[in-house]
Amino acid sequence: MFINNFDPVAFQVFSIEIRWYSLAYIFGLIFGWIYCNKFIISENIKKKLFDDYITYIIIGIILGGRLGYVIIYNPKYFFNNFTEIFMIWNGGMSFHGGLIGIILATIIFCKKNKQDFFYFSDLVALSAPIGLFLGRMANFINSELYGRETELFWSVKFIQIDNLNRHPSQIYEAIFEGLILFFVLRYIYKKYSNNIGLTSSLFLILYSVFRFLIEFTREPDLHIGTIIFNLSMGQIMSTIFLFAGLYLFYIKNDFKKQK
Repeated sequence: MFINNFDPVAFQVFSIEIRWYSLAYIFGLIFGWIYCNKFIISENIKKKLFDDYITYIIIGIILGGRLGYVIIYNPKYFFNNFTEIFMIWNGGMSFHGGLIGIILATIIFCKKNKQDFFYFSDLVALSAPIGLFLGRMANFINSELYGRETELFWSVKFIQIDNLNRHPSQIYEAIFEGLILFFVLRYIYKKYSNNIGLTSSLFLILYSVFRFLIEFTREPDLHIGTIIFNLSMGQIMSTIFLFAGLYLFYIKNDFKKQK
């Protein structure tokens, strides 16, 4: 058993607190940008476009992630506390909302610059696991999105939450949605690089499967609980995106033609 009593504040500058979760977002974007520019994109024109695209990604993540959390996970609370919607420093971001935000931002960017949507969505799919890994590690440090009670020897006691031994579900997600997904998608992209959109479809499929299964070890949101078929909101959203990924895989699946 591991005792988790980390301070969610990484450091403080005067009266401003810099939290681990904020650093996860910042370094996730920086490392993702470096990875794509140095190892994925070969054309200088595409590199310049990707630099411009980063701004769209940031806006899509922030707006989509926050509005997704407000609408999907806690609409009643924010309806009665409208001004708190803008207080993102208090926490409350949805991955699925951020993903929708990125999709919309990518559509706008590609239409404006007359680019292939799936070329840029593949770049996001390849680099997103970096941010997911850092984000889930920040969740662990913050003692949030913690797991259900267990007596397994690798259980964690989140002192700031209660005195129970729990699954470190954040670590599970960091490993599967971060590390494993990163290397699988990198392999697929290198092997079938001419099949634009395949990587995006596999990102949706694999992330959704990993998230759906790991949610069985994660404590449901207290204000929501489980919903239909005893599934969490995260599992329901993952099911929707899984079918979207399967459909995209179906229409983009021409890798058998490649040798």
